[in-house]
Amino acid sequence: MKIVNDSNCGWLKQLPKRKNINVIKEDLKCDYLIIGAGFTGLSAARQLGEIQKNKKIIIIDAQLAGEGASSRNSGYLVDTTLNDGFTSNKKHQDYLKKVKIYKQGINSVKKFINEYQVDCDWNECGKYFASSKIEDEIKVKEFSKLLSKINYKNKILYQNDLKKRLGTEFYKVALYTYGGILINPAKLARSMISALPQNVNIYENSTLIKWSKQNKKIHARINKHNLITDKIIFCSNGFLNLLGVKKRYSFPLTLTASMTRQLTEKEFESIGQPKEWGILPVRPMGATVRMTKDRRILIRNTVENKKPNFMDNNDLTKNLKYHKIGLKKRFSSLPEDIIENTWSGVVCRSGNGSQIFEKLDENIYVAGCYNGSGIGVGTLFGEQIALMASNQQSDIIQVIEDRKKPNWLPPQPFLNIGINSRLFYERLKANSEI
Repeated sequence: MKIVNDSNCGWLKQLPKRKNINVIKEDLKCDYLIIGAGFTGLSAARQLGEIQKNKKIIIIDAQLAGEGASSRNSGYLVDTTLNDGFTSNKKHQDYLKKVKIYKQGINSVKKFINEYQVDCDWNECGKYFASSKIEDEIKVKEFSKLLSKINYKNKILYQNDLKKRLGTEFYKVALYTYGGILINPAKLARSMISALPQNVNIYENSTLIKWSKQNKKIHARINKHNLITDKIIFCSNGFLNLLGVKKRYSFPLTLTASMTRQLTEKEFESIGQPKEWGILPVRPMGATVRMTKDRRILIRNTVENKKPNFMDNNDLTKNLKYHKIGLKKRFSSLPEDIIENTWSGVVCRSGNGSQIFEKLDENIYVAGCYNGSGIGVGTLFGEQIALMASNQQSDIIQVIEDRKKPNWLPPQPFLNIGINSRLFYERLKANSEI
């Protein structure tokens, strides 16, 4: 399947275009082949290059490196997530294991940006789980109790305080958590490309057509050329099913976001000149909204069950209408034509919210399915799957392997029926939160 590089993403529009893009143009051999050059693949390649200095490592991507889901998300480096299910004591323990992984993910990203002096607009400003419906106070209080129980600092806020912090009266109740971090995801992804060691070769616009294991070697067909490798690591997240890897354990969803131009001084003053902030919805299908460091507003409020590819302009235009409605609800003083960019991106989900991290065979490895937490967890899993593929162990691998494993999903067409029914139900519940 050919993936088209689109140029709509607001994060990427802020960066200069990359040069010296290499495409596979001949048959090749290597020691390690990594499929997917997002946060996971780039982190795996960097780690492998550092610990396997005498090995030849190749990383490929069907589009431009770092410009898929990694650069197209909302830029939340999360320490906690709300809609995980945590009603029983057993689920409390599962949740605690999950936030341990989130914490390790934050540590991995922080270590990387400190070591390589990365500017990705890092801001430890926390985040808000917010709702326009006061009846959601019940869910907010339940979540606050859970976080307090596991020693995560949080605070419940109501409309007056939220207006001062966010510049909008739209939200009636929110839980503010102190540990979340906001970044520019495209800047982080771009920096990971620059940090690749010399023994790592990256090929872009190079699509894996098919692959198989023959005589203890992996044979891959990439574009029109053959590649033979000793070990292969799949880091393709939402495309795992299409590549025949861990089929029926994850599925992709396509999300659409818009970003405004920079607010003028007058516009910024009209909403109270708030500091940078990020909101995640209390209701699963509600809007994710951000005020960025440079005074842009990002909104994402559509989720669709589509093939993991970019949307065409007709679909983007349709979803742009919902973004405009969402912005108007929150910031009625801003002009109608303030949105500058609209784009789509893919998130990978499992049936029970768990990630994929596994050695599938003697020389086949996979990491992915981050359920919306791919910046930190993707970076962490990339580093750790590289260790595993090098026959090394770590305490963090033990933490990862102690997580709840993804459950088996029903076959098609039943899976799509279930996904579409759940999306329809959640849309109805969250209609006010668009």
